[in-house]
Amino acid sequence: QVQLVESGGGLVQAGGSLRLSCVASGRIFSNYCMGWFRQAPGKEREFVAVISESGISASDGDSVKGRFTISRDNAKNTVYLQMSSLKPEDTAVYYCAASTVWLAAKPFQYAYWGQGTQVTVSS
Repeated sequence: QVQLVESGGGLVQAGGSLRLSCVASGRIFSNYCMGWFRQAPGKEREFVAVISESGISASDGDSVKGRFTISRDNAKNTVYLQMSSLKPEDTAVYYCAASTVWLAAKPFQYAYWGQGTQVTVSS
């Protein structure tokens, strides 16, 4: 089992920045790819970014490219999502998740999920 706890969400004005954190406990963190997803009200959960065990990353190019950066610190069992130039359409609950599939981008590929953290961007 892997337990994931997100933090760092909140209310921010458009154009602002936030850094989300996700701390993992349980099984060996460095064995897992870590992803960030988000879900807005009435919408499906969508992929944001993923980072491999060794730090190779990928993100959803259309919606977050150039604005969001995923990183990880294996010594701290933590994955981060640095978000900048935030837009109202980034408003959602953000989830981190752990997968054994390399650079997984689909929710069904993730076995473990955090409880989510709310990000609200005001215009």
